Amino acid sequence: MRTAVHRAVVELVDEVGADKVTIPAVARRAGVNPSSVYRRWGTVPALLADVADRRQDEEAPELLGDLRKDLERVAVWTLADLSRPGGVAFFRAEVAPDVDERRAGLRACLERVSARFQAPLDAAAERGEAAPSLERVLDRVVAPLYFRVVFSVPGTDERYARDLVAGLCDPDRDAPSAQVGSR
Repeated sequence: MRTAVHRAVVELVDEVGADKVTIPAVARRAGVNPSSVYRRWGTVPALLADVADRRQDEEAPELLGDLRKDLERVAVWTLADLSRPGGVAFFRAEVAPDVDERRAGLRACLERVSARFQAPLDAAAERGEAAPSLERVLDRVVAPLYFRVVFSVPGTDERYARDLVAGLCDPDRDAPSAQVGSR
């Protein structure tokens, strides 16, 4: 049932947008009873957050064994995940308008993103490489990516993501210089 419901959610988000997804529509598309969906997920934001969580676990990039390359791969993958149809919608669902759901969603999102970037940091530490702290990675790479995708800032592309990592790994290097402005 979970796979069919997740597939239905992704299709509906792509077709009508996350704000128009309803549990009855998801159930109809998945061929399941709406009460089953309500019982398992309770709300649309909880369902969207579960789909976001599952999508990220299934598609994480493989580590190459070089800290900078690994961080670049994870940064580019994060950008691609956020930028694909429904990507920002799933993130926005995690930061739901309901205070309790928002706290849970933000915590889950931060844990998932932290784990994604912690993996290359841990691997580098095991190899004896010096690595920045997770907090620094979140501040210098993750936060700018999320901000720029959420606000549709032009120039937020693979090169920008790689430049963020380069600036993190080589502090003497200039920060990325993508232009900020209207489209």
